[in-house]
Amino acid sequence: MKKIIYSPGEPAGIGPDLIIQLALSKEWEALKVPVVVIGDPKLFGDRANKLKKRLKIVELDNLEEIKKNKKSSIQIIKVSNCKNTNAGKLTTLNAQYVLDVLDYAIKKTIDNKDVALVTGPLNKETIISVSKTFTGHTEYIQKVTKSDDVLMMLASNKLRVALATTHIPLKSVPKKITKNLIKNKIRILNNDLKDKFNIKKPNIKILGLNPHAGENGKIGKEELEHIKPAVKELRKGNINVSMPISADTAFSHKILKETDAYLGMYHDQVLPVLKALSFGNSINITLGVPIIRTSVDHGVALDISGTNKADTSSLILAIKTAKKLI
Repeated sequence: MKKIIYSPGEPAGIGPDLIIQLALSKEWEALKVPVVVIGDPKLFGDRANKLKKRLKIVELDNLEEIKKNKKSSIQIIKVSNCKNTNAGKLTTLNAQYVLDVLDYAIKKTIDNKDVALVTGPLNKETIISVSKTFTGHTEYIQKVTKSDDVLMMLASNKLRVALATTHIPLKSVPKKITKNLIKNKIRILNNDLKDKFNIKKPNIKILGLNPHAGENGKIGKEELEHIKPAVKELRKGNINVSMPISADTAFSHKILKETDAYLGMYHDQVLPVLKALSFGNSINITLGVPIIRTSVDHGVALDISGTNKADTSSLILAIKTAKKLI
C-alpha cells in the first residue's frame, strides 16, 4: 500500500496548520492515500486549539499501523518533543526537533519503497543554529541519502524548472558553473523526466548565465567555456538539450509549449517565472536521490500561522504528485 510521510517543517510556521486544515476538509479522504505526520502530538493539539478546530489525534508506533485518512483526524508518529508550540514566532529551541523529525522521515522513506516524503516549509536560519552547514531540504536529503548529486526542480501544470545552483549568494554562482556541473544536472533531469514522469525523450532548455546568453563571449565567458561544451557532450549521449538561451525570451508561449523542463543557472533566474505563473499551485521535487520527495512551493508564512488563512493547494498537489511517483 502506498503511504505518505509528512514532515511539517518549522513549528511556528504554517506547516502544522496546513495538515490540520487539510484533515478537516473533504479533500483529506479524497486523496486516497494514507498520510502519517511525523512530529509532536502536543504541537498539533495546541495548533488545532489556536485555530479553534476539533481534531482527533491518533498516535502510531510505526508505519505499519497506518490506516486510511479519516476526516477531522490525523495519524502521528512522535520522534521528539517540540520545545515551543507557539504560532508565528521563531525560536532556536525548536531547531533540533525539526531535524529529528526530518531525519526520521527521510530514513523511513529510504527503508520503504512504497512510501514518499512530503515536506512543509522550514526556516533555514533556525536550523543553522544547530547545524552550521545546513542550506535547505534538497542538500540535506542528498547528505542523508548519501547521493552523489541532487537536483531541485519546481513544477506546476504550466512548466518545470530545475536549478544548477540553489541557495548560494549570487556572486558565487559563476564559479559554480562548470562543464561537469552542467553535465551532471542535465543527466539527472533527463533521467528522472524519463523514469518518474514517463517522458520518452525530454525536451530540455538550458538558460545562459549572462544576459543574452553571453552574446558569444561579449557579456561573459561562462556560456562559451562551460555551458556549450557541456551541451555538445550531452548531445553525443542522445540527450535533447538546447544550447544556452537567453532567459528573457526562454519563457515565451511557443517555447513553453514545446519544453518539458528548463535548467536555470541560479535560484532567482527561474523561480520568479514559475511563481508568477503558478504560485500556490506548484511544488518542489527532489531529483537524483533514491527517495520520492515533494514539497510545498512557499515559505513558513509566520504572519498567517495560527489564523486559518493558510492555503492548502500546494500541499494537496505535493501529496497527489508524490502518490503518482511512488
